[in-house]
Amino acid sequence: MGDTTDIRKGAVIRHNGDLFVVTFCQFVNPGKGVAFTKTKMKGISSGKTIENTYKSGESVDTVQVDYINMQYLYHNGSTYSFMNQTSYETVEVDGELLGDDAKYLKEGLELVMATFEDRVVAMQLPKKIQYKVLESPPAVKGDTASGNVTKEIKLDNGLDIYAPIFIKEGEEILVNTETGDYAGRVNE
Repeated sequence: MGDTTDIRKGAVIRHNGDLFVVTFCQFVNPGKGVAFTKTKMKGISSGKTIENTYKSGESVDTVQVDYINMQYLYHNGSTYSFMNQTSYETVEVDGELLGDDAKYLKEGLELVMATFEDRVVAMQLPKKIQYKVLESPPAVKGDTASGNVTKEIKLDNGLDIYAPIFIKEGEEILVNTETGDYAGRVNE
């Protein structure tokens, strides 16, 4: 048993007798009333998604999971292949389990997988991932006068994001995996 401070993305919670993986959580502290944590959870066996709200301090039945360091290898149809960093075994993970986080994967990326009873239940990406800019339209004189200070760029894994107009092709940048936003240049 735990409490609401144990709720985070990738945590496994027993809710109404079923096991769920937290896919989204947000702590809310309103001006009036009790603070709470909003969650979206996906059932491990059923695959159905539910939303739930926990009041601050409420007890939550968290399940102990094992965390394994993995490296992303490749995507094949609806499955993604990862290599266990200690045993060098290849693990196939269904794309549905990864959800929207799959768009941040790139070959060689090291990340952490949560497993329960030898089954992968969640993926935890690094907060920031480094990518190379493949396409970046040139800035046009007068762009900043209109208030438009970002442009859409394409990264080496195919991801499209908005970045400041000074970003050029070939540069290495960081992307925040929690928000999907540009997070800065890589220091050389």
